[in-house]
Amino acid sequence: MKRVLVACGNGIATSTVVASKIREYAENAGVIIKTEQCKLMEVPGKGDDYDLVVTTGQFGGQVNTPVVGALSLLTGIGKEATLKEILSYLK
Repeated sequence: MKRVLVACGNGIATSTVVASKIREYAENAGVIIKTEQCKLMEVPGKGDDYDLVVTTGQFGGQVNTPVVGALSLLTGIGKEATLKEILSYLK
């Protein structure tokens, strides 16, 4: 099982929506994942413990884990490409 850290400004509302969309897409592709949410400012301390970090805002920090920007999962513009990119890291 892959672990995905989803980060937004406050680690509550936006990351909940994005995490749900990622889980649904991965499940439909036959990939089982576990998501957890946090604030963007927590990513540097937590990110290395996950297989992938997905953010809804600008992340300028450094982690050894791949980071995918996923604002498109909120706007809908480029959503499919972002989901495919996320899935490519989880297979």
